[in-house]
Amino acid sequence: MNRYPLWKYVVIGVALLLGLLYTVPTFFGTTQAVQVSAAKATIKVEADVKDKIAQVLKTQNIPYTGLYFEKTAQGLGTVKVRVNGVDAQAKVKDVLNTALNPDANAPAYTLAYSTVSAAPDWMSALGAKPVSLGLDLRGGVHFLLEVKMSEAVQKKLDAMQTGFVAGLKDKKITPTATEKSGEQIVLSFDSPTTMEQARSVIASEQGALSYTMEPAGNQLKIGLTEQAINEVKNQAIKQNIEILHNRVNAMGASEPIVQQQGFDRIVVELPGESDPARAKSLIGRTATLEVRLEETTNPLNGIEFNMAGSEGGGKALLKKQVVITGDAFAQARGEMGQEGRPQVSVGLKPESGKIMRQTTHDNIGKKMGIVMYEQQPDGKSRGEVISLATIQGEFGDSFQITGAKTLQEAEDLALLLRSGALAAPMTITQESTVGPSLGEENIKKGLKSLVYGFAAVSIFMLIYYRVFGLFSVLALGVNLLLLVGILAAIGVTMTLPGIAAVALTLGMAIDSNVLINERIREELRNGQPPSMAMHLGYERAFATILDSNITTLIAGVALLIFGSGPIRGFAIVHCFGIATSMFSAVFVARGFSNLWYGRRQRLQSISIGQIWRGADAHQTIPATNNTNTAEK
Repeated sequence: MNRYPLWKYVVIGVALLLGLLYTVPTFFGTTQAVQVSAAKATIKVEADVKDKIAQVLKTQNIPYTGLYFEKTAQGLGTVKVRVNGVDAQAKVKDVLNTALNPDANAPAYTLAYSTVSAAPDWMSALGAKPVSLGLDLRGGVHFLLEVKMSEAVQKKLDAMQTGFVAGLKDKKITPTATEKSGEQIVLSFDSPTTMEQARSVIASEQGALSYTMEPAGNQLKIGLTEQAINEVKNQAIKQNIEILHNRVNAMGASEPIVQQQGFDRIVVELPGESDPARAKSLIGRTATLEVRLEETTNPLNGIEFNMAGSEGGGKALLKKQVVITGDAFAQARGEMGQEGRPQVSVGLKPESGKIMRQTTHDNIGKKMGIVMYEQQPDGKSRGEVISLATIQGEFGDSFQITGAKTLQEAEDLALLLRSGALAAPMTITQESTVGPSLGEENIKKGLKSLVYGFAAVSIFMLIYYRVFGLFSVLALGVNLLLLVGILAAIGVTMTLPGIAAVALTLGMAIDSNVLINERIREELRNGQPPSMAMHLGYERAFATILDSNITTLIAGVALLIFGSGPIRGFAIVHCFGIATSMFSAVFVARGFSNLWYGRRQRLQSISIGQIWRGADAHQTIPATNNTNTAEK
């Protein structure tokens, strides 16, 4: 009755081992490191860069304690060199900067001070890392950016206006006037008949799902549907977030946080960054794109560019005349083509599509290059050719770029094409800096509150519930172990509200154990034998514990969905804490009690503290059950 099958003890054991594995690195803490990232969007950091760094350090006879190649959530590669001490960190950075960036005015790689786990390498190889710390615990800078959604909609309308006029001209229909009125395009014609013809042309070419058309006399008013406007806004903020991710990662920001807040705002947090001016420069980093034809006849009419990713100093001579710029790209997607080869599917804005159609028609068999310009530390922009391909046929506002060796290369090129410019401008509405000393103080206070709270609860449970209080304390420790392990394993950033959520979780977990212990006491007061009281106590308390935790979980999910910033961080820890508290209070605590008492054949008593039977208990409790008392 009060015995677990072997598989349940195996589950508890595995949970404890995994909890230890992912919790212990947090106690090891972090140590100094140098992070190497790409300084340009055209540079990729792969595993070969790690080998190159190892060779440089070996040649210079510089010791290090670890060398790791990692990929961020956005698929960008970084290499971290773990060292011991601040002096070694500065030396390694200087040596690698000289070796990897021979041209100081156009560095290929960015080197930044960082931190890595001080735990053994075999733990890191298994993905066991310390819990990430947020700004309030580690220090750094915080920015709240507001995306000007109206600008994104206006850009879309501008593209539509140009495309409509060009499309009508192809059909020999010329508006007498074109203008924008708010979020509508107004096309005027010389007669209602011409207006109706124009409406039919636009409807057939553009479709009626994304646009609204209102004929009014000789005018045609065209606007975006509400669904189309929302899609434009959603795409704008997604593209801006993607670009910001690339910018801060490329500049060596350690564990940056870039996420959407509300409908039109983006939060950027750079833990460990103490220079707000530098952080602003990271966010304001710009990149632009140009499409040019190859110059094959007269070198004086061309411009020589470096080929991106070329180790041998590859060059390309392109015409001075620009075909289209980065603003022309509406979309780009890396995919596998029908022939099973990687390709990039590109979509251009309507007016740019007409230019591209004419250009490719006149230059079939010639090469066309895509040039990316990025601002360098010296304030100048230098261009590199990221793609140079032969024009195989005429294409317009949609075409495919082939030549990529792998799907990853195609996706990287698509990313470059999409990130040439922000989809909509942004303004910094809020900025703040948290010093490392304040973060350290917050950590000490947070940990002190957890330790004192845990100790106070443990003392109370041991005094009041005796052995069952010990089971509760052990289950509470398991709960804390599992919670920290889960947070570290999935990469949750711990903040001060998160520590508060951990403290709340401990209180909820011990409350479940109190319900169980009091239920066992109640069964003993009702005259149940100790074994049966244990069994019924756990069984009957489970429904109450489940109901209370579910209602609390609903509140936590609501905070997770509708909250943002610190509130969301609190909710994440809170929700995971509910799951671990249920597991530890019901499953683990009962495992301890079953292991201690379940093996006894004739259980006469259990140690669960004083059981108050009332003044008339001798009249209601049968004499045959006088042995069903608690150990004192």
